[in-house]
Amino acid sequence: MISISRRTILAGGATLAAALAPRKPWAARELPDLAAVLKPTNPPADLPAASFFDAAGKEHRLVEFGGSGMVVNLWATWCAPCVAEMPSLAELSVTLAPHDIAVMPLSSDRGGVETVRQWYKDHNVTALPVLTDPKGTLARAWEARGLPTTVIVDRHGREVARLEGGADWSKPESAMLIRALVG
Repeated sequence: MISISRRTILAGGATLAAALAPRKPWAARELPDLAAVLKPTNPPADLPAASFFDAAGKEHRLVEFGGSGMVVNLWATWCAPCVAEMPSLAELSVTLAPHDIAVMPLSSDRGGVETVRQWYKDHNVTALPVLTDPKGTLARAWEARGLPTTVIVDRHGREVARLEGGADWSKPESAMLIRALVG
């Protein structure tokens, strides 16, 4: 018969607690600086012809926004790193708008527009448009390996950089880097 003492159980519990203590939920983790994780696309690549939808359900293609810079973020409301970076993307949107650079978060949520609207309302996100890609058409066309994936598009309509994973987009250096890449 195996005898387990109270001391053994407490020691095991303390070991487990010590191992779990440093872990934070994604939303509480600090996101990396953009400059450290953004990868240039060399040579710049043409945009895919895939479409997405606005809040009214109208279909759009990225080529419609030629001449403007774009920060296209593929995300979902159920994606923890996506949720963690959304407030900083909203800040980036406000900072870049006067420079004709649009931040375009394309949600892959199957619930579509209403799911995104409700999520924005629940999280007090007001500076981002409601855009959807419910079938993941652009994610597949870009061969995104996961969410979030963000693609920086220059004024000539070419992908010039990409980031797989979350980042802190709110720092002034982030906006300066985006402006330089977009041209």
